[in-house]
Amino acid sequence: MTFDMTKILQSKRTFRQRLAARPIEEKLAMLDALRERALVLRASRSAAGTGALLEEPPPYRVERKKS
Repeated sequence: MTFDMTKILQSKRTFRQRLAARPIEEKLAMLDALRERALVLRASRSAAGTGALLEEPPPYRVERKKS
């Protein structure tokens, strides 16, 4: 792995150019694959729970002004 920023930026630029040069059908197929993957990940996340602790908000007492 390299941490040379010029190499990283050049690599990203090259990758984006290669993606842009692909035919539209291939781009749409890539989008379909990403959508399917997102659905699988979303389903597995909701089935397993978020894994985070849920806390109740603290009870704030709001005093109403008397008219």
